[in-house]
Amino acid sequence: MYLKSTRYPVRFISFVTIIIGMLSSPCAMAAGSVSEKLVVYSVNYPLAYFARRIGGEHVDVHLPVPAGEDPAFWMPDSDTITAYQQADLVLLNGAGYAKWVDRVSLPGRRRVNTSASFRDAYIPVEQSVTHQHGPGGDHSHAGTAFTTWLDFSLAAQHAQSINAAMSRARPAMADVFEANYQKLARDLEKLDREMQRVAGQYADRPMLASHPVYQYLARRYKLNIESVTWEPDVMPDPDEWRMLSRKLQAFPADVMLWERQPLPETRE
Repeated sequence: MYLKSTRYPVRFISFVTIIIGMLSSPCAMAAGSVSEKLVVYSVNYPLAYFARRIGGEHVDVHLPVPAGEDPAFWMPDSDTITAYQQADLVLLNGAGYAKWVDRVSLPGRRRVNTSASFRDAYIPVEQSVTHQHGPGGDHSHAGTAFTTWLDFSLAAQHAQSINAAMSRARPAMADVFEANYQKLARDLEKLDREMQRVAGQYADRPMLASHPVYQYLARRYKLNIESVTWEPDVMPDPDEWRMLSRKLQAFPADVMLWERQPLPETRE
């Protein structure tokens, strides 16, 4: 698949194929809880995935973000906020992700900032472009880069924070949670090594990305990435094609990362 409208052919790669299962589109998880289970609400899919891996049948994990919404910029309605407030644990990403949590009252003892242990490793974002995707309205990625889990060594620290919070909430299950966490940590370590191997094939090679969300991936795996703000389900307009052509003259990338497959017209 090559981009024909510029002087440089660009091969489009969906990043989902690299980390199958961990970055799939957010969707609502099973509703309804069993009273003896630990009720956990998450703000994004990676944290919900980690919680389910660690807690297994002993937790009831919810991610009530509607399909098509970006969970980083989604604003829940009052009923959903109430559900978060009544949860045993609320898993937060930190780094400025899901800004709605700062606008509502969530019980402090139930809030778990899963990236607090590595806040010194946050990446500041100095420049941003306001844009829109999904029904959530205009937004920008200014402030702090928040897709921290794309560095799989940091993803393991997210998981460790979840393990610790669950163990505090259910001390009797701490050994079970720890054993499950260790399995997850080994999987993340394996994924980290594999990503380093794959990234080594692209060392210093210019790469484009469809959104400015790959900062932690680029830093951890030493990738040379520059971003645009293109939506997979929207055909870029002529001005965007011209802008891309100019960018490629100075930054001759032949690979472009996407969060999911772009339109066939865009690919062609």
